[in-house]
Amino acid sequence: MGNQVTRPGGKRQMPQHAAQKIARKSQKGKGLDATNKLPQIHPRRQCLLRLLKQNRVHDYLLLEQEFIQRQNAFKPMDNQRRQERKLVQSLRGTPTTLARIHELFNDEQHAVVVVEGSKREWYVPILSIVDKDLICLNALCLVKAGGHFKNVPLAVVGVLQDSVDSKAAVYKLEKAPKESFDDIGGLETQIQEIKESVELPLTHPEYYEEMGITAPKGVILYGEPGTGKTLLAKAVAHSTSATFLRATGSDLVQKSSGEGARLVRDLFKMAKDHAPCIVFLDEIDAVGTKRFDTSSRGEQEVQRTLLELLNQLDGFESRGDVKVIMATNRIDSLDPALIRPGRIDRKIELPKPDEKTKMKIFSIHTSGMTLDKDVKFEKIVSKEREISGADCRAICTEAGMLALRAHRKVVCMDDFDRAIKNIIYTKKFGVMEEFYM
Repeated sequence: MGNQVTRPGGKRQMPQHAAQKIARKSQKGKGLDATNKLPQIHPRRQCLLRLLKQNRVHDYLLLEQEFIQRQNAFKPMDNQRRQERKLVQSLRGTPTTLARIHELFNDEQHAVVVVEGSKREWYVPILSIVDKDLICLNALCLVKAGGHFKNVPLAVVGVLQDSVDSKAAVYKLEKAPKESFDDIGGLETQIQEIKESVELPLTHPEYYEEMGITAPKGVILYGEPGTGKTLLAKAVAHSTSATFLRATGSDLVQKSSGEGARLVRDLFKMAKDHAPCIVFLDEIDAVGTKRFDTSSRGEQEVQRTLLELLNQLDGFESRGDVKVIMATNRIDSLDPALIRPGRIDRKIELPKPDEKTKMKIFSIHTSGMTLDKDVKFEKIVSKEREISGADCRAICTEAGMLALRAHRKVVCMDDFDRAIKNIIYTKKFGVMEEFYM
């Protein structure tokens, strides 16, 4: 038998093709080196086409050179701006010091400032955020302070439009005291005089115009300590609707030369701006003592402050609806020019309280206390004749503290007797030794 021959109609298997190979493009010639590589110029022989291609490459190189120069020029500016921004952020904090511009320069970028309360001058820069239209000589400015004690100015960061010094603004009484004329025991005559001298000219000035007289400009309250001078001034501040400014004589005495006089001017300027106004100067003997020849700079500064006070009380300019109340324990030591008529028209003496006044003072200060039936104020008043109104209040407070210490809500006569011993003994002989044994 021979070989079998496959029939033409039989199944044929499909041929399998080999896997197709895809060639990747060569990465040769790409990257940073290829980017910086100049294109090749063809043809290589000298001809016009080669010249044109070389000129094109030359122009490209010039553009690249100019671009690199500009980028290098911007780098120092960016660093400078970054440093300036850091400096501004470090300087733009909460200003901790007020200063006065003492000298300005033509570039408007630097100034010489003097910190408030000091005489030392500082050369500092002015930030670009400061409004240059507000900068002038003697302008009040905000400076960023540094140093260990935060007293070294670093830069001017702002300017204040100050018509009145910020030191004078703290003397304005925002909230009226609680004490009224009903809380004062006795002193009916003194209360009537101060109402006629201070309150009536502000509320009804037409009364004085109809009478053809000038209203009093100011009063002075004098008397021994504890007689109610400050209490009377508090009652005036409580009862009136006018602006009330209060200061002490020691507040007007400043360390630097001319600061006290400027503070007096600012105080009365603010009083005129807020008229009708009442100015209360307590312990005026601290600045108003009699003048004498001296070589002490401190005494000379006090006398300059007194001269400015005399000028404000009775100068060429009218005070308007501004009344002045002064208080002192030593009226004999005051300068005669300060208390003469025209400046101080009323001198009101506050004497020590009598027995009837003491009884009224005790009843006022014990009105909110629960008293025992055996409490008799007549015994206290007859036994202690030298006590003042402030001593009466201190005795009532001490008696309440002793009852509280004994866990009682009722104050008895023994508490008042012990309180009198504590208050009067401490007042006469100082602090008792058994307190420290």
